[in-house]
Amino acid sequence: MLKEINKNDTKLLRDFLDSRTQEISGEILLKVSEIVETVRKKGDEALREYTRQFDGIEQGDFRVSEREIEEAISKCDPAFCSAMKKAAANIEYFHLAQKQNSYLQQKEMGIYLGQRVLPLQAVGIYVPGGTARYPSSVLMNAIPAKVAGVQRIVMVTPPLKDGGIDPNIAFAAKEAGVTEIYKIGGAQAIAALAYGTESVPAVDKITGPGNIFVAAAKKLVFGKVDIDMIAGPSEILVIADENADPVFIAADLLSQAEHDKMASAILLTTSEKLIGEVNDQLRIQTAVLPRREIVEASLRDYGKSILCDSIAECIAFSNAIAPEHLELMVADPMKYLNQVINAGSVFLGYYTCESIGDYYGGTNHVLPTSGTARFSSALGVDAFIKKSSFLYYTEEALQAYGNDIMTMAMEEQLQAHANAAAVRMKK
Repeated sequence: MLKEINKNDTKLLRDFLDSRTQEISGEILLKVSEIVETVRKKGDEALREYTRQFDGIEQGDFRVSEREIEEAISKCDPAFCSAMKKAAANIEYFHLAQKQNSYLQQKEMGIYLGQRVLPLQAVGIYVPGGTARYPSSVLMNAIPAKVAGVQRIVMVTPPLKDGGIDPNIAFAAKEAGVTEIYKIGGAQAIAALAYGTESVPAVDKITGPGNIFVAAAKKLVFGKVDIDMIAGPSEILVIADENADPVFIAADLLSQAEHDKMASAILLTTSEKLIGEVNDQLRIQTAVLPRREIVEASLRDYGKSILCDSIAECIAFSNAIAPEHLELMVADPMKYLNQVINAGSVFLGYYTCESIGDYYGGTNHVLPTSGTARFSSALGVDAFIKKSSFLYYTEEALQAYGNDIMTMAMEEQLQAHANAAAVRMKK
């Protein structure tokens, strides 16, 4: 089921992966631009009209009350709540280590300079509705923001058909530290977060997954606010030695293939026998999956295998691909970890399935896709902070270094810059 690619044709593999990138059409951008602009101008009136049009609901208050949140949470499965609490603790533990400190440097003549690390004041998290309700994504987006010190964490999510909120999403929001929840979906929710309305105060950054219309809206409001990324289809790459279990490998490849017909599952191995065994397992395991149609399309179009001469060669291929998820399913994975340069998140050993990272382990599952792991990182505390520098010069210091400052300013023909130092040196 995994089409084998010759190891000498890395360009073919990169082109194949790049072909999955979903370009947002001009037609969609135009439609979404109209929605964003209407919300910017008409505020809550536009939100109510779009909620009526797209969700079939006459919306009253957009904000979810504490009573409504508690009523929804009361419907949650206790086992689910227990698992989510443990996952939240793991996610917080991991992200606490990412916190950065401000610093101060002191030099001669009373000069000092430094940098302040400051949390963003308000962030918005988009949570999809419909069949794509992912409480785990609420944890992954909100907890790093809370750890960073963000005071206002706003969640927007489409209302249910009865006008309510999904119980599991409500529980995840409370557990993760979300401070406000609004029942708004689609591009109109992104516009409300970016520009603000009578009911929804604007935020500084928007994160979270969504459909093509949500992605288009995020693209359009970027600059007014920051965004996390425009995510592409999911992908997993497994590097396996001859001792890896084909049952495990197939299960892990399928865990990403079930996401989307455009998701990619790639196996790199030193064992030709293993490729055949994995293909056999893919057929067996796919046959009983509820999302079989999606899985089969994903594997048919974007499932690949490459036979390599060594694990080091497998890693070199992986670095060229820069996968979202990389599994090192080898006997001594720590031996090879330093060779991995480009990967969103790395899963080490035979028993660390990618699902652990998606839900429970603590590392973030919001990861760079489509090869962008070459230059970008997983969502984390850094995404919710900003840095502001400062410096202080005494009169003595300016007298000592003012001529250098003026020389540089005059070389760039900026007389006023030079003069700002000169007038102080005359006194």
